[in-house]
Amino acid sequence: MQSPDSDKKPHRHVTAGLIWKDGRVLISRRSKGTHLAGFWEFPGGKQQAGEDLGECLKREIREELGIEAKIGEHLLSVEHEYLKKTITLHVFTCTWVKGNPLALESQEIRWVAPHDLSSLPFPPPDRKVIHKLTEKTQGPAINRKA
Repeated sequence: MQSPDSDKKPHRHVTAGLIWKDGRVLISRRSKGTHLAGFWEFPGGKQQAGEDLGECLKREIREELGIEAKIGEHLLSVEHEYLKKTITLHVFTCTWVKGNPLALESQEIRWVAPHDLSSLPFPPPDRKVIHKLTEKTQGPAINRKA
C-alpha cells in the first residue's frame, strides 16, 4: 500500500531577480531542450541543498549571465503547480554590481520596459510577477535605478 505522501509532486524553491538598468528589467529566454523552452523569464534558478535563497540567486545570475549582482528586497513569492512538479518562485530586486550580461547558456537576453513585458510569452508564475510589477510601476514607484 502506498503512503498518502507518495502521490505528492516534487516541490522546488526557485529564485528570480529583477535586475534594473535605465528603467528596464533584464530578461532571458529559456533555451531549446529545457522545460518551457522559448518562454521568457527573469534570471534565476533552482535552489540547491544547503543554499539560502540569496546565495542561490547570486549563483544563478553569475552562471547564466556572468555578472555580479547584489540581492536586495524580497518582493513576493508565487506558488505554481505544473503537471509533474510544484514550485515556489521567490522574487527579489537586484542591483547590477559589475560585468556585462552575456548569454552564457545560449539563451537570448534583453532589457525590457515593464509595460512591454505582458506582450512576451512568460510561464504562469512569471505572469503573476509581471502583474504585480506593472501594478507597482503604475502606482508608487519602486526602485528601478541600477
